[in-house]
Amino acid sequence: MSLQSHTEVLATLDNHSSLRAPWIAHKETSGSTHNTNGHLGNEKIFVASVSPQARASLAAVYNISEAEAGNLITQLLSGPAGLRAGGQRGSDFTWVVDTNVLREACLVAAADEVATALSPEASNAPTRPGSEGSKDTTPKQPILTSACPGWICYAEKTHPYVLPHLSRLKSPQALTGTLVKSVLSQCYNIEPSQIWHLAIMPCFDKKLEASRSELTSAAWLPTYDESQVKVRDVDCVITARELLHLAEARGINLASLARSALTLAERTPFPDPTLDAFLFPPLRRKNQRSVAGSSGGYLYHIVKTYQSRNPGSTLIISRGRNADVIEYTVMQGPRTVIRAARFYGFRNIQNLVRRMKPAKASRLPGGKTGVSRKPGGAVAAAGGGATDYAYVEVMACPGGCTNGGGQIKVGEVEEIRVGEGLQEANTDAPALRPGPKEQKEWLARVDEAYFSGEESGNEQKEGFAGEGDRQMHDSETSSDEDVVHGISRPRVKDTLTHWSNITGINLQNLIYTSYIKVESDVGKKKQSDMERVAGLAVSVGGGW
Repeated sequence: MSLQSHTEVLATLDNHSSLRAPWIAHKETSGSTHNTNGHLGNEKIFVASVSPQARASLAAVYNISEAEAGNLITQLLSGPAGLRAGGQRGSDFTWVVDTNVLREACLVAAADEVATALSPEASNAPTRPGSEGSKDTTPKQPILTSACPGWICYAEKTHPYVLPHLSRLKSPQALTGTLVKSVLSQCYNIEPSQIWHLAIMPCFDKKLEASRSELTSAAWLPTYDESQVKVRDVDCVITARELLHLAEARGINLASLARSALTLAERTPFPDPTLDAFLFPPLRRKNQRSVAGSSGGYLYHIVKTYQSRNPGSTLIISRGRNADVIEYTVMQGPRTVIRAARFYGFRNIQNLVRRMKPAKASRLPGGKTGVSRKPGGAVAAAGGGATDYAYVEVMACPGGCTNGGGQIKVGEVEEIRVGEGLQEANTDAPALRPGPKEQKEWLARVDEAYFSGEESGNEQKEGFAGEGDRQMHDSETSSDEDVVHGISRPRVKDTLTHWSNITGINLQNLIYTSYIKVESDVGKKKQSDMERVAGLAVSVGGGW
């Protein structure tokens, strides 16, 4: 993790020339198969992916829209006045991908995963011992989101009993890395190690995710064998704050760069036309509405999918014991179609996993085999426990991903603005450190930037009612199952199938991953040297 920093980005750019057009020689003009001209040397294809939360953080700092912040980042990474203007080799990034594009694929796949898991066939299927978190198994109800690496690390190390419940889907960050490396290595007939993928994320824990051994070429490369070196799908992760350090290290004033998108002449088409249209659509992908949350909207898309399959149904959203616990219920008359919930922040997560913990069997003769736990608080909505939910969106950060640890904090804003010439330093202001109130107000600004590009339309405005009635209703007026909340399910599925076909890789190996129990020394008593040596001696038949 210590290697994943802005200094690593600059060092890699300085050590490797960019490998890109016009070095590409088209082997077949009628297809999507390409080849290099054979003089690769020490060159690499540089690809970056940017999360909407990181863009929102910069947008709030510069008082611009999230779309304009995205253009600033693209101009820095790929534009003529960006990174290529400096450095030892003039290297820069050939493509900058919006992770909102791959997020749509994750949302469609997540809805299908839930539908499969709730089917009678999956409910009655036996579980192989030791396969609880394997990607070739179906998760159990309640299905828990797996896109937050902080939550995944916590679950694997401290609560392995939740592994059977984790969604097997890769996150948008990981899915982007798999796509660019599998497709580019196939189309250009080069090794995955010749492709270098940078992700710009709101969270330091995303560096942890990039370091997972499950998210490497060993998981999807058909020709991989144990003698080969595993190539990470994501080579480096930096945060919004580290992106500013990246620009500063090259002497680039980020705010002075163009806020417009690259022109067609400046953009290199992705080698496959179908994927090029999917990754770089003419209209920018917009973030979901505020009711979906700031973490990708997994839960909201799933309940909307079920609502579209049940015309005339109603979505009821109820706030729990705090703003980070929210329950979603789709009702068809008196019948409950699906119940789901959102749990953000570790305090709420602990409350959730505590109620999912299997009951211990009594050791007393004649004792009961298990003790039913009485759920309480927000988890016990409508008299049920955590297991009553079909799906739970779990995120480690209170408030969601816009509040990630790598986002720009309120105490840094003035320094950044002054440093980039956007305002004068306020020397008369008292040197007070901003407190929780100021940070909360700043987070509201970041959320405003994140949701500033919401879809406009005729859908009923959603929000929370007053404290006296903490529920709200939303009726789905369309019965079209193919388009859910603006996302065309057939188009996404066709694109994923196309990706699998052109690479010759099974789709399961491309979009799913596994989770394992991790032994951790955290919270355990550390053995003394004498105890450790005595244990070793006993294990080999010795003694004292």
